[in-house]
Amino acid sequence: MTRKKVKLAFITNDSARKATFKKRKKGLMKKVSELSTLCGIDACAIIYSPYENQPEVWPNTMGAQRVLAEFKRMPEMEQSKKMVNQESFIRQRIAKASEQLKKQSKENREKEMTEVMYQCLAGKGLQNLNLGDLNDLGWVVDQNLKEINKRIEAFKKRASTSSSFSSSSVVLAAAPPLVEQKSVVELGLEGIQRTQTEWFNDWMNNNTSEQQIRFGYGDQMIMPNCSDNHNTSV
Repeated sequence: MTRKKVKLAFITNDSARKATFKKRKKGLMKKVSELSTLCGIDACAIIYSPYENQPEVWPNTMGAQRVLAEFKRMPEMEQSKKMVNQESFIRQRIAKASEQLKKQSKENREKEMTEVMYQCLAGKGLQNLNLGDLNDLGWVVDQNLKEINKRIEAFKKRASTSSSFSSSSVVLAAAPPLVEQKSVVELGLEGIQRTQTEWFNDWMNNNTSEQQIRFGYGDQMIMPNCSDNHNTSV
C-alpha cells in the first residue's frame, strides 16, 4: 500500500506542528545513519529548532566538525554545486508549476478548437470567432490534415506490399511444367487396348500349358489315333 502524498504547506496548529517535527527529525537522523553505514560515506546532521535550546547533532560534535572541515576545504564551486536554499527551491517549484500550467493550457485550447472544427463540419458558422480563434482553428485543421495524409500513405504502402506478395505467389504457382492431359475417350481406349492385350497373353499362356499336358512331356509327342474315326466312317 503506497503512502498518502503529503501536502507541503506550513502547519498552522502548534501541537500538530511540534509532533510532526519530532517525528520527522527522528526519521531524518535514521536516514543519515543508514546512508553513512550502507554507502560508507562521511555524513553529519545539525538540526536547530525553537523547541530546544541547543541544536541536535549527529553523530556527535567531533564527527560533525570533521565533516564540516572537509567540506570547507572543497572549492566554492563544488560546495554550491548541488546546494539549494529556500528561495531557490521555491523558484524551481514555481518554474515547474508554470511549465505544467502552460502545457495544460495548450492541450485545453487544442481540444476546444477541435470541438469548434467538428461543429463547423456539422454546419455551424464562424461568425463568433475572433482572429486568434481562427488562427488556432487553422492550426488544428492543418494538424488533422497531416495525420490524414500519414494514414493514407501508410495504407498505400500496405496495399503495394500485399499486391507484390500476391504477384509473387502467382509466379510461383505457374512455375511447375505443364503436363499434357488426355481426354476421357483416349483414356478409355487405352484401357480397353491394355485389357485386350493382357487377356490375349493370359489365353496364350493357358493354352500352351494345356497342350503340354495333353500331347506329351518334353520332346515326346502322342499322335491321335485316327483308325476309329476311319472305321466309323466306313
